[in-house]
Amino acid sequence: MANSAVAEAFGIAGRVCVVTGAASGIGRGVALALAGAGARVAILDRSLEGARATLEEIERNGGSGAAIECDVSCPSSLAKAAEETRVSLGACDVLVNNAGMLKTGALESLSLEDWNTLLSVNLTGYFLCAQTFGRPMRVAGKGAMVHVASIAANHATPFSGAYSVAKAGVAMLSRQLAIEWAQYGVRSNVVNPGMILTPLSQSIYDRPGVAEKRAESIPAGRIGRPEDIAQAVLFLASDRSAYINGDEITVDGGFTRNLMNLIPRAGVERAAD
Repeated sequence: MANSAVAEAFGIAGRVCVVTGAASGIGRGVALALAGAGARVAILDRSLEGARATLEEIERNGGSGAAIECDVSCPSSLAKAAEETRVSLGACDVLVNNAGMLKTGALESLSLEDWNTLLSVNLTGYFLCAQTFGRPMRVAGKGAMVHVASIAANHATPFSGAYSVAKAGVAMLSRQLAIEWAQYGVRSNVVNPGMILTPLSQSIYDRPGVAEKRAESIPAGRIGRPEDIAQAVLFLASDRSAYINGDEITVDGGFTRNLMNLIPRAGVERAAD
């Protein structure tokens, strides 16, 4: 059952929210948060098994939705998923673009295949989803889109292949959608996660000392969790953010504002506790 206080606060109870890449990690956290606020959630993912696991968790908590297999980089797969969403739940009110992948590598030796593969999911997939689910929103005269990008959109991440490039593209895509579609009542905004522990990043944190060193660089003193991102997405998806359009919220525990604190500055060091 949806948390009545949360549902009342955010006002999205009964709305149909589509979340891509919702089988695990940030996507699952977002799907759970939206369902907890009373939304009906379409859980799109290439892993139908994972999508069903997310749906089962939602239903255990009294929520509702549909698990739908979908490859966001494939127009035919996306069209089929959109129709299944419409039939199962109704017209989409909120789109959360979240599906993503990581292919590391230095630009000097990165293959065109790896470059194109990552962009097809992390950027082109967002564009295709915006078109597919956004066109009915335009006709209805209302809707919200939230695109999960990354702090890598504004801070180059070396040896990560096309990842930073794709995330920067997501930010610009959102701004362009916001300007072009505002007259139709459709908003578009971005959430930029910082360092978040998810299945996608788990192997990084499994290395000795990595989690501790990263946490030390974050003013909040900890690595982020999917639910940290989910709360920002919930806000931007709701009417509480009705006058926010074409903007970005960074959720990183203060990491990207901590630059000057990471360098030695004689005479101005933090006093010992």
